[in-house]
Amino acid sequence: MISVESLSVAFSARPLFRDVNFVVNDRDRIALVGKNGAGKSTLLKILCGMQTPTSGVVSVPQGTVVGYLPQVMVLQDDTTVRQEAEKAFSDVARLKALVEELEQEMSSRTDYESESYMALVERYTQEHERYLMMGADNCAAELERTLLGLGFRRDDFDRPTSEFSGGWRMRIELAKILLRHPDVLLLDEPTNHLDIESIRWLEKELLTGKPSTAVVLVSHDRAFINNVTSRTLEISCGRVIDYKVKYDEYVTLRRERREQQLRAYENQQKEIADMKAFIERFRYQATKAVQVQQKVKQLEKIVPIEVDEVDNSALHLKFPPCLRSGDFPVICEDVAKSYGPHNVFRGVNLSIRRGEKVAFVGRNGEGKSTLVKCIMGEIPFDGHLKVGHNVQIGYFAQNQAQLLDESLTVFQTIDNVAKGDIRLKINDILGAFMFGGEESDKKVKVLSGGERSRLAMIRLLLEPVNLLILDEPTNHLDMASKDVLKEAIRAFDGTAIIVSHDREFLDGLVSKVYEFGGGKVREFLGGIYDWIRKGESAPVVMPQGQSDHVAAKEVEQRKNVAPQKSAGGAEGWAAHKEQQKLLRKAERAVEESERKISDMERRLKELDALLMKPENASDMTLVTEYTSTKEALDKEVERWEKFSEEMERCKEIKDER
Repeated sequence: MISVESLSVAFSARPLFRDVNFVVNDRDRIALVGKNGAGKSTLLKILCGMQTPTSGVVSVPQGTVVGYLPQVMVLQDDTTVRQEAEKAFSDVARLKALVEELEQEMSSRTDYESESYMALVERYTQEHERYLMMGADNCAAELERTLLGLGFRRDDFDRPTSEFSGGWRMRIELAKILLRHPDVLLLDEPTNHLDIESIRWLEKELLTGKPSTAVVLVSHDRAFINNVTSRTLEISCGRVIDYKVKYDEYVTLRRERREQQLRAYENQQKEIADMKAFIERFRYQATKAVQVQQKVKQLEKIVPIEVDEVDNSALHLKFPPCLRSGDFPVICEDVAKSYGPHNVFRGVNLSIRRGEKVAFVGRNGEGKSTLVKCIMGEIPFDGHLKVGHNVQIGYFAQNQAQLLDESLTVFQTIDNVAKGDIRLKINDILGAFMFGGEESDKKVKVLSGGERSRLAMIRLLLEPVNLLILDEPTNHLDMASKDVLKEAIRAFDGTAIIVSHDREFLDGLVSKVYEFGGGKVREFLGGIYDWIRKGESAPVVMPQGQSDHVAAKEVEQRKNVAPQKSAGGAEGWAAHKEQQKLLRKAERAVEESERKISDMERRLKELDALLMKPENASDMTLVTEYTSTKEALDKEVERWEKFSEEMERCKEIKDER
């Protein structure tokens, strides 16, 4: 598909790559990884022809369609969302116009026996077949499916693109690229502005789309690249190393590779030291002159072994000690927020306990950041919202970066807030967040928006707070920096509210999820993947603004409720297989729920027996466990009833077939 041979890129005297060789084949799913500044975005630009290498060859077969999504793009705002997305079908539109022109010419001629007429018929047949092969009849349906999958609502389709933020316009560009069905997809941070639901839709689209499409992507979303890719290209020390494995397996192989490099490097350094010692010792002895010259020549021929660059993910950070807050740092009672006629959310009731780590999730625009601003007291709202006793809030939002003192350097900014022994680790901390070496001497005023956000995050890590509120904290962090931040939050003694679409970051970090959607906020006990699994079988919450009949139709489609009987054939068989799959899934859920109920009932009997003993009557640990187990049992029984109803419904549909 794409062949790269002896590729080199140099900016001034510093080489970015040298002698890079690899091939992108049909059906390849490739993750391009490396530290920030290693040249990932540059390599994507070279592959799509937007940038020319210093030397080397990039061969792309004639007729290959390449789709490229950059991190930053120039957008036009003179169309609606639908009109902009329809630009993806410009080739189809031109072909349609040609077919109609040929049809008109054929209908106007009467020389049916002439060679020119037969040639016209032949050309019409070829172009019409091409038109049908491009799926022209399904363009409108595919456009709607793609825009809905990327988070747009139907009432957004006819809105001007100028009304949308840069993140939403990036989604339009992504939709246009996907609708073109390119032979090669080059995606630079495609998930930066997507919510969890849209990210999962994109994963499915990349895996089930055009079978021969090759994908090369740059992303700091570990879950996304693990789910999508099966090959990893690492840019390190100016070279590209090819690993034919998923990202997680690559991390293991890279660690082993680096250990081998270190051993080889140490052996080589010992060999060099021995040679230099021999030369220095016998330099002036005539009887050893030949051997000395041999050692000098051997030393000159040695090619230094390079060791892959090391990240600082092993760095351990802890928040400084702080005051103990009240039992409930945040309590909301019937909180509501509206902007004119638009209701963001209403009837929000939640209580966050001290020490809990919770996630705010949901589609963009459903009110996650709005509720955070309500908690911070930045905007007015209806209802009652109480911030608990002794609560010291550490707040990270995108505008935090704008509050930094531009006259200070990066190092001074952190040095001013660091206290105690942590000051000895400032350079290590800056390195872990991509401010190593000379970067720490930069003035804040010359930093990009992303760099300022990272700097604001480091400042927050060093402040004594007991309630962390983080709004999209991982947007400008690489994987190593995310690991440092995640470990610090996990070890944090206080309470944390995290607004994020990064599943891997939230996994193992939060124990409760608040889902924003349809003007409501729903509480779910469990981790992020528990919530995702729950969402796969739960009723769908439709975005506001869709008409009732459209919402009902989409709910029916997504829940696969009572599909119409097929007339038979492939469609009927596919529907039958899908229904069988749903039935098996429901049966497994019922069995799993019954097992949990049985375990909890057995534990309740054990606790009953223990609490009947006089010495345990006032044991609050047992009382608390009994209460929590009883509550969990009641919820599990409700889940069992829901799964049982789903199973019976699937059986009824199966019998009808």
